[in-house]
Amino acid sequence: MDTVTPTTRNRRKVLAVLAGGLVLGVGAAITLAAWNDSEFATGTFTAGSFNLQGSTDGTTFADHSAAPGAGLTFSANVGNLTPGDSVYASYWVQLDKNTTSPATVTPALDATSGTGVNAAAISYKVYTVPSATACDVNVATTGTLILSGANLSTATGATTFPLAKGTPPTTAGAAQKLCFVATAGTQAVLQQGGAGTAVWKFTATSN
Repeated sequence: MDTVTPTTRNRRKVLAVLAGGLVLGVGAAITLAAWNDSEFATGTFTAGSFNLQGSTDGTTFADHSAAPGAGLTFSANVGNLTPGDSVYASYWVQLDKNTTSPATVTPALDATSGTGVNAAAISYKVYTVPSATACDVNVATTGTLILSGANLSTATGATTFPLAKGTPPTTAGAAQKLCFVATAGTQAVLQQGGAGTAVWKFTATSN
């Protein structure tokens, strides 16, 4: 018969406690395991396109992005003005195809405007008119005044006008017709044989 001493009983208790501790340790390690997953999102950002063009005949449009720009075709006596004469010229502006935003257009005189001995002797007015309306002596009643000047160096009353983009965007937007009127001053100020040059600027801002 084996004899169990107090020392042997105590050793068994210690081993049992250690074994229990090992089991508890394994159990704690299992509860620390966890699932994980990730989700991503991507955004791509592309700028739109924007381009203003002009035309002297309402048919052929091109870029005129620097002064002096397109040469306006005024009525016949533009090279032979006498005091009080008025001459007229049409011009069209539109948003080019592939333009992705409509625009607001602001008229102005360019800084290079007002050269020549008769620059101070010629006044002007600029109107928007319907596309089928003539640019002539009746424009004051058929058009909307958007800019004027007592001479070719000053500008007053600048009024903006809208331009639509094309629908679909692969086509050009509807053109806006403009009418320019230049009027020679009196005999006291208009110098015979002298010229005056104006340069107008139209700035389109996308909406």
